[in-house]
Amino acid sequence: MNGYDLTIWGVFILIGLATTLPRASFIVLGSRVALPSLVQRALRYAPAAALAAIVVPDILLVSGELAPINPKLAAAGAAIGAALLSRNPWLPFIAGIGVLLGLRFMLGS
Repeated sequence: MNGYDLTIWGVFILIGLATTLPRASFIVLGSRVALPSLVQRALRYAPAAALAAIVVPDILLVSGELAPINPKLAAAGAAIGAALLSRNPWLPFIAGIGVLLGLRFMLGS
């Protein structure tokens, strides 16, 4: 092995430790260490924030460009509106897909 190979292996090991240790700390420490209440309250919003970080760019960007008026955004609005107005879990899906497909058909895209 040359120096370049050792550097690559060192980077792999460091990246592995950097991703494993924070996750393992919750398992190893368990209930011996309690998170402050402020952190616990903030962690409640982590799933919603992660989902928004994944979904919002896909809704607002078309071909890599910001497009504030597009069928995906209208479909998301329809799905959110249906979710707010009804407790039916299928209605937001149906409304969103219906608006998306309808607008794409009308716009020819």
